[in-house]
Amino acid sequence: MVGGDFRRQLPKGGIRVFVPSFYREPDSSWMVDLIRGNPMALAVANGSPEDGPFATHLPVIFDPVTSGEWTGELPGATLLGHMNRANPHWAALETGGVLLLTFTGPHSYVSPTVYAKSPAAPTWNFTSVHVRGVVEKIDSIEETLEVVQSTVRAFEGAFGDGWDMTGSLDYFRKIVPDVGAFRFTVTGAEGMFKLSQEQPDEVRERVRESFGQSACTYRRETAGLMGRLP
Repeated sequence: MVGGDFRRQLPKGGIRVFVPSFYREPDSSWMVDLIRGNPMALAVANGSPEDGPFATHLPVIFDPVTSGEWTGELPGATLLGHMNRANPHWAALETGGVLLLTFTGPHSYVSPTVYAKSPAAPTWNFTSVHVRGVVEKIDSIEETLEVVQSTVRAFEGAFGDGWDMTGSLDYFRKIVPDVGAFRFTVTGAEGMFKLSQEQPDEVRERVRESFGQSACTYRRETAGLMGRLP
């Protein structure tokens, strides 16, 4: 709308990201699965005009304390994250302030050679989730330590070899004063799953087969998601 107030067109608590309707997730579980499988988020905050914006890569998990109350929809979910307190981003965060977390999933370049038609144009298939929410900074050393331990439990279970942190808890206690932990209550989320949906079925299948035969893990994972499309 030229000359109008574009903010009126944005849903309350929504995400400021463009997602064509055919690239939206089939259901909310796709976004949840992407976050769980790709938990290294990019946290972004405006900051002041002099110092901002701030952007920090950090690990994020779903809060195990509130998981029993969770409906499975991202709005209303509680996430936990942490960063180095020496990071200027930590000082810029305020309890009650807004933070954007972005998560990137499987992605890969699509060469026109797989289209078997001309003219054609290359593109990039990718998956991402943008989550907007409200921050609560954690001041307690014991609560911060619990966030660190919960993060270890989540990641060892999903990606590790079952490492037992018991013997390292004293070390954790030594370093945890330098850790800035926070809770994050989700107010809105948008997923982008660009997986050749705009292409005819036969072309999309050629892209999926090409990715599935690749030695690249990202390509094979992208193919797996393409195979799950309705």
